[in-house]
Amino acid sequence: MEHVSAKEFTLDEMAKGDLDAPVVMLNLLKYRDIAREGFGVDGMTGQAAYSVYGQKFAALNPRYGGEPIWMGRAENTIIGDEDWDIVILVRYPTRRQFVEMIGDPDYQAIAPIRAAALEDSRLVEMSQILPAMESQKG
Repeated sequence: MEHVSAKEFTLDEMAKGDLDAPVVMLNLLKYRDIAREGFGVDGMTGQAAYSVYGQKFAALNPRYGGEPIWMGRAENTIIGDEDWDIVILVRYPTRRQFVEMIGDPDYQAIAPIRAAALEDSRLVEMSQILPAMESQKG
């Protein structure tokens, strides 16, 4: 089953959280061999098409403060049978900034390039537990 676009009800649930809290988004990406046609990336590999999306996202991103904090190749799935090409962690200063970005018409204009590039993906909202905050130590 393909998962390449955000669902409205999921974003609504995310928006119910503390909008001023920082958030880290886990991106699990599986590229298409060849990108879907009709999104300005015709004939490109999925990886090349995702690079086009990434460049456009980088130009948009300063408005929302997203900061990639880790990116790497997915090597082996030790538990489960999913197969990913790339894993990216992106930190946003606030949950509000992420939610507003997804609704921004400029982001919505480039999101189809992401979908065209990917065979499958997961985007998981995360909040930090460890290391413990100073006020919780002791």
